[in-house]
Amino acid sequence: MGLQPLEFSDCYLDSPWFRERVRAHEAELEKTNKFIKELLKDGKNLIAATKNLSAAQRKFAHSLRDFKFEFIGDAETDDERYIDASLHEFSNFLKNLEEQREILALSVTETLIKPLERFRKEQLGAVKEEKKKFDKETEKNYSLLEKHLNLSAKKKELQLQEADNQVEQNRKHFYELSLEYVCKLQEIQERKKFECVEPVLSFFQGLFTFYHQGYELAKDFNHYKTALQINIQNTRNRFEGTRSEVEELMNKIRRNPQEHKRANHFTMEGYLYVQEKRPAPFGSSWVKHYCMYRKETKKFSMIPFEHRSGGKVGDEELFVLTYCTKRNTDTIDRRFCFDLEASDRPGVPVTMQAFSEEDRKLWMEALDGKEAVSIIFKIFFYSAQLDKIGFTIIKKCISAVETRGINDQGLYRVVGVSSKVQRLLSLLMDSKTCNEVDLENSVDWEVKTITSAMKQYLRSLPEPLMTYELHGEFIVPAKSGSPESRVNAVHFLVHKLPEKNKEMLEILVKHLANVSKHAKKNLMTVANLGVVFGPTLMRPQEETVAAIMDLKFQNIVVEILIENHEKIFKTLPDATFPEPISMSVSPPNAPPRQSRRQGQRIKRPLAVYNLCLELDDAESHSSPREDTPTGSMDSLSSQSPTPAFSSSPPGLLDGNHLIMDSGDLAGWTTHLPAQSRPSMVSWMNIPSANPAATNAALPTFFFPSPAPGTDRAVESVAHRKARAVYPCEAEHSSELSFQIGAIFEDVQFSREPGWLEGTLNGKRGLIPQNYVQFL
Repeated sequence: MGLQPLEFSDCYLDSPWFRERVRAHEAELEKTNKFIKELLKDGKNLIAATKNLSAAQRKFAHSLRDFKFEFIGDAETDDERYIDASLHEFSNFLKNLEEQREILALSVTETLIKPLERFRKEQLGAVKEEKKKFDKETEKNYSLLEKHLNLSAKKKELQLQEADNQVEQNRKHFYELSLEYVCKLQEIQERKKFECVEPVLSFFQGLFTFYHQGYELAKDFNHYKTALQINIQNTRNRFEGTRSEVEELMNKIRRNPQEHKRANHFTMEGYLYVQEKRPAPFGSSWVKHYCMYRKETKKFSMIPFEHRSGGKVGDEELFVLTYCTKRNTDTIDRRFCFDLEASDRPGVPVTMQAFSEEDRKLWMEALDGKEAVSIIFKIFFYSAQLDKIGFTIIKKCISAVETRGINDQGLYRVVGVSSKVQRLLSLLMDSKTCNEVDLENSVDWEVKTITSAMKQYLRSLPEPLMTYELHGEFIVPAKSGSPESRVNAVHFLVHKLPEKNKEMLEILVKHLANVSKHAKKNLMTVANLGVVFGPTLMRPQEETVAAIMDLKFQNIVVEILIENHEKIFKTLPDATFPEPISMSVSPPNAPPRQSRRQGQRIKRPLAVYNLCLELDDAESHSSPREDTPTGSMDSLSSQSPTPAFSSSPPGLLDGNHLIMDSGDLAGWTTHLPAQSRPSMVSWMNIPSANPAATNAALPTFFFPSPAPGTDRAVESVAHRKARAVYPCEAEHSSELSFQIGAIFEDVQFSREPGWLEGTLNGKRGLIPQNYVQFL
């Protein structure tokens, strides 16, 4: 039961029960006062904690902003650039979030602390003052009453009447004060309900506003987050492929270090111990030096270096070598020694000690020592040549593939049996049997055997089709620049190739473009073909870790060749083409999928490369390793989109585009058990169902089944034309550049909202929907 009301009539009776009810009201107000004091204390602690959290978050944001990843090599892919820039984006996100938190802290002070303090001081404080007056008047009233009642009845009537009047006036004053106090008590009891709760309500409104702002920031961040997840997945796929290449190179060097020695301008280099003679009786000491020798100039330089002292480097000493002689153990009490003499110090030999007898032989050979030992270099002879037989092999294989297997899923990715591939290749490369091999009609040779033989032939050439000399120049434009400048640079470099190389490359790229046109069935998009043929058509002369890091850029060059083969091979390059573009390693201001245009061009299509399943027969485990599956976010196939993953939710993945409809995504996930809902990245990393593929050394591609009903949806809007009403410059290789009045053929609605797909001048790509009108 709650507090009993205080009746005004009870003020005149001033009964014990009235006083009991007054004390109950006073106790309730005292409890309210203590509650408000505790609430104010907790509120101030909350503000302090919020400020501390905000300071910690800001410090965390500064740490993210100030750190920058270093990369291996001289350039990064677009995926790697966006990953590098992501820390700065995270920092900005936290900064925006903390600005909202500061607003929350200010609102707590204004909406909660100050109103409660004001109520406590002005209202509850006033009641306390009224209580003091009431208690004082109570004491005065009843003291005067007792004194009055003790007056003698024998006093004069006038004195008694005067005393009665005084008591009556005091009683009236007491009753008035009692009425006011009771009124004040009940007023505060009613007022506290809204005076206390309203500030708390305002506090929660501010709190919810803060969380809503966080939700809005998360929504704004969602597109960037999704794009970054794809960047991370693409980079992870490239890492897996690159790691296997690096491990293979490491094992090769481990087996035979001398065969894989890096080419440089020094004839010989390495560590030697140099004897430093001291005056008697100290004898001599041996100090480790890193020594380098150039045979052409006979210059020998050495730098003292001690690993155990933290890698301290001494001063370099340089001299011109006069002669080198071997020291036998009968002349010195150390093994593996030889003497050098400098031209500026004749007759004063310097004694050096190698690490082993083999190491000494190598130094003696390089220094033209008296007991030099010849080093036998392994020379590889290749039977594959760009001759008449070579062109015949490629043309026969291409003709057979286009006749029999142009629609085979995983074309050029599925590996043939190693023994069959070698047998077919030996027959084709023999001038006596080459013309007798019938690839188009014979069932003896599977399509995967033919494609593997063709790739093996291209890899067996003395140098890659795009030559060692131009390898570095082809890589440069793939590392930076706009899509148009990349195409122009590759166009220019292709025409610098030897005539036979260019002719063979044209035949092959024209065929690959034809393969990509059937991507809806064979699933080999331009990006997937770039993964397969990047290492086949391009490879560095020297196999190093730095060269392996450039594998991802080789794929981009091949993609450019396929997408622009008509322009590159049918037209001459601009004679005034500038020098190769300089590489910029700084992260761009915005990702390429984030357009700076207004309206519908806010979201760019996202490239998602299908993980391909490498199929092989029982014997294929012993076959040579196939291409490393690395992709490029920068190149998006302009051909027909790859069908969606059959195991993905409807509308989530659609070829090379990621649908951003969060409503469909949420609807799909609600039908999954909570513990089985995969993350966005895990959907892109579907494991292979083929047991044989699990033994592969490299990550593989996954070929999904085409989504049912897709063709009917496309046919309903196919063969429409549209005219450009605004000019547009492509900001991505998947888009088309055009001027006002350009006519697009075969225009279809893209699955990316706000975009169309169409063909202009033989090239197919994406068009912003609000830039054209249908005819």
